[in-house]
Amino acid sequence: MIKIPILAAAGLALLIMPFVASAATLTLPADASVAVHVIDELTLDDETPRQDDILLSPAGGDSPASHALPEYCVLVGNARLDGERVRITAQALTCIEAKGEESEIFSGEISAAAYEMDGSYGVDACDDGRCELTPEHVFQLKLASALDIEQQDNPAARINEQRRQAEGAGIANPIPAGRPDPDQ
Repeated sequence: MIKIPILAAAGLALLIMPFVASAATLTLPADASVAVHVIDELTLDDETPRQDDILLSPAGGDSPASHALPEYCVLVGNARLDGERVRITAQALTCIEAKGEESEIFSGEISAAAYEMDGSYGVDACDDGRCELTPEHVFQLKLASALDIEQQDNPAARINEQRRQAEGAGIANPIPAGRPDPDQ
């Protein structure tokens, strides 16, 4: 058995604790609604009644949605023709929340269905059996269950920190900023 002095163990716990406490979570309650739009134009008809893996993103501006996603999000879903409506379900999302030089990444599963802004189920984008949904058409996704996605690892943040240190901007830089490298 390896004996660790009590002070060393307490110091280690204090070093680890800020990382555990600082972990962020993207959280939305069940039945929350968010305003979104398609990224690319979507066309459905009798020949192509379904399209999988469509891309959606949050719609900015004023909307009657109950909640908002971070500005930089991509949602992946499926669309199918259902009479004179387009039924859209979302299954996955990836969001980046930028805060100054820092950014948090959230990626996970979502269970949500599309509704028009007036609350009617499905998206009203059809005319005579042909449905065309453009990025200008804003609709809402309503969550079927609560969303709780933990912050993901951000390797780019570590790389940027290493660059800042190498350029003399970090406290761990072994070469003082204004002095030449002694090895050159």
